[in-house]
Amino acid sequence: MGKQIIFYGLVLVFVGGVIVLFDAVDWDYSNPLDFRFNWGNTRFFFPLGSSILISILLSVLLYLFRKFTP
Repeated sequence: MGKQIIFYGLVLVFVGGVIVLFDAVDWDYSNPLDFRFNWGNTRFFFPLGSSILISILLSVLLYLFRKFTP
C-alpha cells in the first residue's frame, strides 16, 4: 500500500510539473477533437480529444503498474 501511495504521489508531481511548464512556455494546445463554440458573448469548450488521450495514457500507466507490482 505504501508503494502505491508513493507512486501516485510521483505521478501527481509529474503531471503538476508538466502543467506548470505548459503555463510557463505559453504553448497553445489545440487538439482537433476538442470542440470550441462561440455564440456572441458565450463560449463553450468540450475537450473530447483531450479526454480520450488522457484516458488512454492512464489506462496504459495503470496496466503497467498492475503488471509489474507483485
